[in-house]
Amino acid sequence: MEKLQVSNLKASLQHFSWIDYWVFVLLLSVCGGIGIYFGFVQKQSTPQEYLMGGRKMKLLPVCFSLVASFISGISLLGIPTELYVFGTSYFFTIIGTLMMSIITSNTFLPVLYDLKLTSAYEYLQLRFDKRIRVFGSILFTTYLLAWLPIVIYVPALAFNQVTGVNIHIVSPVVCLVCIFYTSVGGLKAVVWTDVIQTIVMIGAMILVIVRGTMIVGGFGNVIQRNWNTKRIEFPPSNFDLTERHSIYAVSIGATFHWIGNIAVNQSMMQRFLALSDLKSSKKAVWGFFFGVLLIMLLCGYSGMLAYARYYDCDPLDSKLALAKDQLLPLLVMDVLGDLEGMPGVFVAGVFSAALSSLSTGLNSMAAVVLEDFCKPFFKEFSQRQTQILVQSVVVIFGCVCVGLVFVVDMLGPVLQLAMTLCSASMGPLTGIFLMGLFLPFIDGTSALFGGLVGIASAGWIAAQSQLAQAHSLLVFKEKQRFTYNCTYEFEPASNLTKTQGDVPYIYSLSHLWLTALGCTVTIIVGSLLSLREHTVYETDEKLFSPVLRKWITNKRCVPDLNMTNINKV
Repeated sequence: MEKLQVSNLKASLQHFSWIDYWVFVLLLSVCGGIGIYFGFVQKQSTPQEYLMGGRKMKLLPVCFSLVASFISGISLLGIPTELYVFGTSYFFTIIGTLMMSIITSNTFLPVLYDLKLTSAYEYLQLRFDKRIRVFGSILFTTYLLAWLPIVIYVPALAFNQVTGVNIHIVSPVVCLVCIFYTSVGGLKAVVWTDVIQTIVMIGAMILVIVRGTMIVGGFGNVIQRNWNTKRIEFPPSNFDLTERHSIYAVSIGATFHWIGNIAVNQSMMQRFLALSDLKSSKKAVWGFFFGVLLIMLLCGYSGMLAYARYYDCDPLDSKLALAKDQLLPLLVMDVLGDLEGMPGVFVAGVFSAALSSLSTGLNSMAAVVLEDFCKPFFKEFSQRQTQILVQSVVVIFGCVCVGLVFVVDMLGPVLQLAMTLCSASMGPLTGIFLMGLFLPFIDGTSALFGGLVGIASAGWIAAQSQLAQAHSLLVFKEKQRFTYNCTYEFEPASNLTKTQGDVPYIYSLSHLWLTALGCTVTIIVGSLLSLREHTVYETDEKLFSPVLRKWITNKRCVPDLNMTNINKV
């Protein structure tokens, strides 16, 4: 019997029934309805309500929202691919998440919450000066501009895999719905749509896991097939900074990475600060940790499930999946394709991940523009002018991100570079915050130059590392894959094994060390510059971490902590 060609098989897996489209449209309609409710029925009467929910948000929905922001399409599709290609070492980054939760709840939150901040970067002006506040906000803006287009692009790839619809048709339509409910509904609409989207995401992953496990013969088969190819493993224990996921990288390096993405990230911190009291904020940190743990388990197992399904006919080498991030969508169509409506639930789940991240980013960007770019430099706005400003920021910034999706699609390899740039930009910002919280002798000028050197060094190393990968000079060893039992015809992959080129050690660093690198360089340069002769700027002990306050005995001049006067500093 003549075998089916891989191109024909791929086309046969790209089918969406009308029920699938109905499920997808239903999710968008619910999200839009939530925006209408909070925008026109339960109106946000003040900018504080719009941006912070009146600081009366409830713990449970905020926890759902925080987890939803973490589960971007990149995570939902990337974690299964990571375990499929490289094994389980990545899962141990949960150690870094645990350390971040301990550090954030005991150092960052007590300071930032007690100051009643809207933008986390207001703290940088209180602790240092206005220049550092603007610098921190610029780093955050850079982070969002690099990250959000990718967040939109990746699930569009998944949609293309299961439907064949062009990504530039679906992306603007879906994002316009998100921009609408974020602009009219504010933080409350963002949080409550995140709750719906989180439930859909988790439900979609459970559907795939249950049906897929039954098809491959049970949980034991999944574990056995991954164990046979050494995909189930502990991280290497050697202290080599170039080891992709060593035990030190997934613990120490990942701790810095998570602090950069959570503790000094306005998108995340804004929800912590919107809760009614500090105790609730700390609980939200731990709610986030356990939510991340659940998602890591679900996504990680789905990657192992994918390998158990394709252990004797790898879709990457056979070109059934053209991109690694299309592995999970392929598995979905394979195991759920005969159940009408189920692929629609999965695609809705993937886009839910994108929508939650996009809406959160847009809302936090509105807060940063208002608090950090406008209030310190312009006269006081009326309530009406403020409302128009923050809604305009959401619309304009959202449209810019949608436009940048076209750029990401055309440039291709820049996708990885932009992802790395996110860590490179947040590393120096982490260093500046840590200097503010723990090093009383650092002044604004020292912190600024430290941050500039940190972003320059981390950005340069990130760029060189990505260029080395693009030219196949930097190669990471992948786990074994086989195609000896494929039921379709395909062009065999080249047997040539990629070998490591001559790349300087510093450019071969694991990506998990990049945030730590930028942070460390920033702190070292800032500390060295502080040794010069200069006037010591006195500060209030409230601006330092609680663990440090008891050691601050020589209090002198106390700055004005009245937030109404912050713009006069």
